[in-house]
Amino acid sequence: MSMTYGENVKMTVFGQSHAEKIGVIIEGLPKGTEIDFDYIKNCLSRRAPGKNAYSTPRKEADEPIFESGVENGVTTGEEIKVVIKNTNTRSSDYEKLKLVPRPGHADYTAFVKENGNYDVRGGGAFSGRMTAPLVIAGAIASSILKRRGIEIGAHILKIRDISDSSFDSVAVSEEELETVKNKEFPVIDDKTGERMIEEILGAKAEGDSVGGVIECAVVSFPAGIGSPMFDGLENVISRAVFAVPAVKGIEFGSGFSGSGMLGSENNDAFTVENGKIKTVTNNHGGILGGISSGMPLVFRVAVKPTPSISKKQQSVNLKTLESETLEITGRHDPCIVPRAVPVIEAVTAFCLYDLMRGEGKI
Repeated sequence: MSMTYGENVKMTVFGQSHAEKIGVIIEGLPKGTEIDFDYIKNCLSRRAPGKNAYSTPRKEADEPIFESGVENGVTTGEEIKVVIKNTNTRSSDYEKLKLVPRPGHADYTAFVKENGNYDVRGGGAFSGRMTAPLVIAGAIASSILKRRGIEIGAHILKIRDISDSSFDSVAVSEEELETVKNKEFPVIDDKTGERMIEEILGAKAEGDSVGGVIECAVVSFPAGIGSPMFDGLENVISRAVFAVPAVKGIEFGSGFSGSGMLGSENNDAFTVENGKIKTVTNNHGGILGGISSGMPLVFRVAVKPTPSISKKQQSVNLKTLESETLEITGRHDPCIVPRAVPVIEAVTAFCLYDLMRGEGKI
């Protein structure tokens, strides 16, 4: 199975949820690039489990260990290898799942593809645990972009049927993105966030889970980046975003709601502001013809409810081909959305940095 992404700067994620360690190899970063270790640790902390009642109780230090490619805080030009040790695993919780796949998980499809020879513990390579290496690679890319004035931020837009305020797609600012990123529960409106937490905890009490929507914005991204058709900016971002487990949909700008508008409503009129060409509205989400327009990049990501729930579910035994009732044990998030927010930021940063490197813009 391929776990490598990138054309000009590549990252390869390795390991499994309950293996001794997980990690990432990054190739193509220029020699002499400064690594902001504190920023990486902060991003990992935002994603980390076991910090509150609405995430899995599994606690991991998530301490990144740079084994190669960095000396005295800067890159050497060789491949960068970073590992995180897994220290709090309970593999016995997954023993039954070797033959009885969890509904909503990759257990069955992985079994078929690998002829039964795969690591089911904690979800193996399909686990949300594997997003920690994504955050490391993305944090490195994000810190480089930040030095050039490009800021990426996301928030929880929706949990089930409870909605937060949206980013102002025309005027969203770096300060606004930083503010929401510094919150433990990343929403614009804190009162709405409290209702969302209650919804998550209510589902948890019932042995169930909930999903939601994440909205991401990129400000100060220059115009003219991207290509038409297969290598369009939407294509590149979408491929990276779908690497995040539980993501099931993405829309840019007005997205699906735009399909119900008239052309005169959905089109964004051009204007000139301080000598720069901009649009009055931003239904196009900062992308036209697969190429950035200079307006904020804005997109939303649908995240499904966590499949691992303690309610009884119907499954089958892969050996006997008979129906079985499955009761999942173990430690799982009642909602993966809060911890997925920094992961969406990370994969967005990496793909944009990779694209800009390929076009010689950074």
